[in-house]
Amino acid sequence: MANRSRRLRKKLRVDEFQEMGFDISFNFPVGTAEATIDTVVDAMIDEVVEPRRLAFAGSGHLAWEGMICTQQLGKCTEEDRAVVKSWLESKGMEAVVVTELFDLWYGEPA
Repeated sequence: MANRSRRLRKKLRVDEFQEMGFDISFNFPVGTAEATIDTVVDAMIDEVVEPRRLAFAGSGHLAWEGMICTQQLGKCTEEDRAVVKSWLESKGMEAVVVTELFDLWYGEPA
């Protein structure tokens, strides 16, 4: 491990400044109404993302893809992954995929 100054570690986003997140993808059942899609995505943000101080960047219509990270400098946890996956499945989403945690700056696994 390199002996780097705090300033350099921060600039490189390593060690205590490393940011970990995960990708998600899920599908609404075919024929899901537009209003239902909006309601479920809003609920995911209100019930899972915001309370856990996470951020979601994604898009889709019936098939959604996105990334989840923390709102502030930090690392998502295995618990965050499990909660997001469980919530999506409980809402009837299909083909739910939650990737392993990875370094948001360098793409390396946790």
